[in-house]
Amino acid sequence: MFADKGFHGASTRDIAERLGIKQASLYYYFDSKEEALSEVCLLGISDYVSRMDAIAARDLVFEAKLLAAVTSHLTSYREKNEALKVYNDERLYLPEDQRTELKKRGSHYRVLLEDMLLAAREEGQLQAGLDCHFAAQAVIALCNGFGELIVRDPDIDLFDLTQKCTDVLLKGFSA
Repeated sequence: MFADKGFHGASTRDIAERLGIKQASLYYYFDSKEEALSEVCLLGISDYVSRMDAIAARDLVFEAKLLAAVTSHLTSYREKNEALKVYNDERLYLPEDQRTELKKRGSHYRVLLEDMLLAAREEGQLQAGLDCHFAAQAVIALCNGFGELIVRDPDIDLFDLTQKCTDVLLKGFSA
């Protein structure tokens, strides 16, 4: 319901109906609508971050790591598309204390990606002056942008999209 209507548009009645339970029963599972949103957001980001942990730990050449990271990121939208969409679109409606864990996980993901880019830059595989923090943010933004397409179009060719995104990141637009 949060993915369909947004946090403010989804009522507890809507959520209960979707789950097939009485509205009052929601409070057996969650203390508040905000707590339910927090759990959905946590579900959306948890697997995606643990996959990046595994990719970062592997001994692969940079191109293979980047392809694995993009594949993992985009695949997360196919597998947990609603929860990840809610994480991206609705987490800012949570109170600050409930956003803390989500922020830590999101920052951890970015730092892993940034470290991967730094290592490749230090090995001479990327431009010497590359701003790796900016580059990590750009990779995330690219994947999140195409993630929206994956959520809206279940027939999109994920393999083709992953290849195109990785090619643009590795080769740019220059001839």
